[in-house]
This record gives sequence, structure tokens and C-alpha cells, in this order.
Amino acid sequence: MARFTLPRDLYHGKGAMEALKTFQGKRAMICVGGGSMKKFGFLDKAIAYLQEAGMEVKVYEGIEPDPSVETVMKGAQAMLEFQPDWIVAMGGGSPIDAAKAMWIKYEYPDITFEDMCKVFGLPQLRKKAKFCAISSTSGTATEVTAFSIITDYAKGIKYPIADFEITPDVAIVDPELAETMPKKLVAHTGMDAMTHAIEAYVSTANCNYTDPLAIFAIKMIEADLVKSYNGDMAARDAMHDAQCLAGMAFSNALLGIVHSMAHKTGAAFADYGAHIIHGAANAMYLPKVIAFNAKDPTALKRYGQIADYMEICDKNAPDTEKVKALIAYLRKMNDDLNIPHCIKNYGADSYPCEQGFVPEKVFLERLHDIAVNAIGDACTGSNPRQPSVEEMEKLLKCCYYDTEVDF
Repeated sequence: MARFTLPRDLYHGKGAMEALKTFQGKRAMICVGGGSMKKFGFLDKAIAYLQEAGMEVKVYEGIEPDPSVETVMKGAQAMLEFQPDWIVAMGGGSPIDAAKAMWIKYEYPDITFEDMCKVFGLPQLRKKAKFCAISSTSGTATEVTAFSIITDYAKGIKYPIADFEITPDVAIVDPELAETMPKKLVAHTGMDAMTHAIEAYVSTANCNYTDPLAIFAIKMIEADLVKSYNGDMAARDAMHDAQCLAGMAFSNALLGIVHSMAHKTGAAFADYGAHIIHGAANAMYLPKVIAFNAKDPTALKRYGQIADYMEICDKNAPDTEKVKALIAYLRKMNDDLNIPHCIKNYGADSYPCEQGFVPEKVFLERLHDIAVNAIGDACTGSNPRQPSVEEMEKLLKCCYYDTEVDF
């Protein structure tokens, strides 16, 4: 038996935020990040709509990119003091992910972060509050997923919380919010969405319910991502839907080792002054993982189906040629979006450079631990080919040096 879970309600299209007027409750806490929601007036709109619904509203702001365990604990304490019956998270993946984790701690104050990270092991939520997510970026799709990513900075590791309990009750996918994204964010979140869709399609947990969502999202991203990056607002609006479809797919079909590697390298070199931004990490690692996974016959066939649907290769060509075409297409997309091909050339500002911020010596010193952590990541189990620690080390080296995957 398999399970397919999405938010009970999804409001989409311009003006979808007005749905907040219909919410029923006494108190709502809005969780936001660094200020863009306030700057562009969306926070004020949300407050006004919730007040129109008759609620007292409190704002918890300042949630950082790559939210920390400490931020989660502070936010949960604020919820315990305010006692909201609606939690409304607005912004990119970071504030929504943080609010999901705060929600767990609010409902179960004695739960530890370690217990939160037990895959599909959470107790039943919604005893105190319901959850609404309003996405402002077109990539993470956390507004429709059963996942949250929280960083333990002491360990330099990003941990995925995975449980259908944290799937929001309501998702609001309003493209007006996405139109405010800076160009770099369009690129990174867009490639995150492409990775979601491709990994969901080849995941061992794919099914008839997830495949149409994944493959159609891939086609939309192929058509609209680069246009969106170059300022086409109609394409930007379409990408907001595409990333949500990809999210619906991967929340139920799960992901693979592109995400495992991105989670475990993202904060691994923070002591050298920067993170490897999640979407950029996915963009760099995806072509390498496709080459690795394509050694599996089932994955090879499904990558070939993706290439057929994208119309980037002769449909009569062997699947091995279709995989090469898919890899070449994704690498060209990275070029078009100004994303590096490997860690060695990943600058602290995320742009390509001759020598990135991660020194080779440091990378090699930390390689084994990163590989072990990646193997243990929640996303590894549904990857079509299960790597050994040695293979993961070799794969990570390919992602550092941009060398061919021949194993």
C-alpha cells in the first residue's frame, strides 16, 4: 500500500492570498524571513486579511536562510506564549521549513530535535493549530510537501524532517509574490524544482499518481525557467505553478542522492565563509547523479522517457544517448543561469570562478564524513541505485572536480 498526500486546499493564481479572509480561528502567528515580504507589502496584506477574518495576529520575523535548530526552538517558544490556532508561514523555503519545525515543537513541547528527524515518525499534529504556507519563491515547493530542512550549525549538517503530518493544511501559490524574486534566486530555486521533478520521476517510490506531476513539471521548467531568469514575467508566473507540481510529485515519490549530497555539503564548509546554496548544489550534482544512476536499467529507461518528453533527442536513439542528451541539456541550462558546474569553481557568491571558496585540501579532508552523512540522509533510500560509501566518495569527487562518472 502506498500513500498520496497533499494539502487539503490549494489556492492559486494572482490574488490567491485573499483566501486568508476565509480562515476561522482566534489567533494567527505569521512566520516570515528577512524582510522582503514586508518590503513588498505582502506581510501587511496577510495581516489585514487575517484580521478581517476576526483573528488576533502576531508576527514572528527574522527567520534566516538555512534556518537553525536554535531559531526553531525560539519560534516554538513564541508560539507557546501566543497560543495560535493558525500558523501562517510566508516567504521562501526557509521561513516555511522553520515554521513547520516550530509547529511540531509547539504541539509537543517535550519533543527533541533528534526525535523530529526520525523519518515518518512524528506524532499526530493539529491538536493546537493548523498550518498555511504561502510561497514566494519558485523552487522548494515546501508549501505542498511533507518535508522541512533545518541546519545544525554545530555539526555543519542540514537535516530533513520528513513526515506527512507536516504537509500544510492550506497552500497559497500566488505568482505575485514570485515576481519579486532577484535573478540569482530565480536560477537556484528553478534548478531545485527541476531536480525535484527528475528525482521524483526516477525514484523507487514513483507511481501512477506522481509520474504525471513530475513529467509535466519538467516540461514546464524546460519551457519557462530560462525565460523567467531573463525577466519574462509570464514565464515567472508559470514557473510558480511548475515548482508546485514538482513538489506534489516529490513529496509523495520522494527524492534521491542529489538531495542527499546537497543536504550534507550545504553547510559543511561554512567555516570558510559561505554555504553551497541548496538549489545551486542540486544543479551542479544532478548531471553527475544521472550518469551514476543510469547504470541501473530501470533508471536508464526512465531518464530516456524524460529526454523523449523534453524532445531533446531522437526518440529512436538508444537510452544511453538520451541520457547523454539530458545531461548536456542540464549543463547548458546551468550555463544559461550562471551556475557553476562543480564545487571547485563555486564562488562564495555562488557564481562561477577559477577557484571556489572550498579549498581542495579541506574538501578531501572532510570527504569521508560527508559521504557517510549523505548515505544516511533520508533521501538516499529512494534513489534508484544505492551507493556504497566508497562510491559516494567517488561521486562527490566528480562533483568537486567536474570529472566524468564512469562507475
